[in-house]
Amino acid sequence: MSMSAQVEAATALEVFLNSHDEDAWARVVAQLLPSIHEVDRNATQIWFKFYPLSLWQALEKAEVPARLAQQLLLQGDYYLKDQIDSSHHFLYGHRYWPEVKRAVTAAADGFKTEAKADLCSQIREVASRVAGERKVEEPLLIGITAVAFMTLQQVGIVAFAASPGSTSIDARHAKKTAEQVLRERARDDGQGLFGFLKTVDKKWTVTFDENDEDAKYRLTHTQDLAYGAADDRSRDWKAIDPRRIEGPIPVECRSAACGTCWVGVLGGAEKLSEVGPREGKRIKEFGYIETDEARPLIRLACQAQAHGAVSIVIPPWNGVFGKTLRTLEAQEGEAGARGSQASEGE
Repeated sequence: MSMSAQVEAATALEVFLNSHDEDAWARVVAQLLPSIHEVDRNATQIWFKFYPLSLWQALEKAEVPARLAQQLLLQGDYYLKDQIDSSHHFLYGHRYWPEVKRAVTAAADGFKTEAKADLCSQIREVASRVAGERKVEEPLLIGITAVAFMTLQQVGIVAFAASPGSTSIDARHAKKTAEQVLRERARDDGQGLFGFLKTVDKKWTVTFDENDEDAKYRLTHTQDLAYGAADDRSRDWKAIDPRRIEGPIPVECRSAACGTCWVGVLGGAEKLSEVGPREGKRIKEFGYIETDEARPLIRLACQAQAHGAVSIVIPPWNGVFGKTLRTLEAQEGEAGARGSQASEGE
């Protein structure tokens, strides 16, 4: 295929993807979810919350993106274009990223608008192809393939195709089966010979990076995730990420006021306290998740108290964009309505 034909075909896929807004993508993920292997079912949903399409679109439309980012109090690495190969490191399917990336790029080269294929079918087709190539179960590929298509939509085919397609996975973790990972997530700490007598003295392990055997800390029964993390002085966390003032979880206020400490819960969501009224209200205002679930997959670490061992993932950025973006969209809608009325009056 000639270079011009490749560009035309790739552009057709981008046009196709750009016809899907965040609501459309939410329906796609919901439709795919039962087919995604349990090891990546939560992780896939978390990734789509970490990199919301609505936020990227708002920054793309802004006359001065940096000014909007400041208005939304964005901190850290919030652009997916800077994390093409690494944003999904917490998915088990990340180990198949090189093959998935190549397959999605190839799908872009051969995409025809007139095919009228739906997005779910496109994702399943690529996942099936890679599963056959790697000789693994297709459900292990569906989540990471959906991530690849959304990444392409946000970064464009040129940047997507140009990225190295590398993985960042520990050799020990790479050897684990999906079932082993699930068993580790479900396992609670032993409390010793007389553990059954313990109440407030129980200790639980929080894993904050499954790809790093040392990325764990212990907290006391019913402590919140952020409070327990503050005692972890195993590394110079602030040097790694300026937002990490104390411990691996960024935190500023400890009262659900700043949104800095949001995390995704890969395993053990049922072993965290239920969302209280304040956390539930604030997490929607921040824009992190819209749900009334008692124990959702996105939590504020300063509010979520642990009653058992949990596995979490810490996003590389934070902000307060939910309420602000809704206000800006409403203002744009009102301005558009006024413009239409003025045109009709003429």
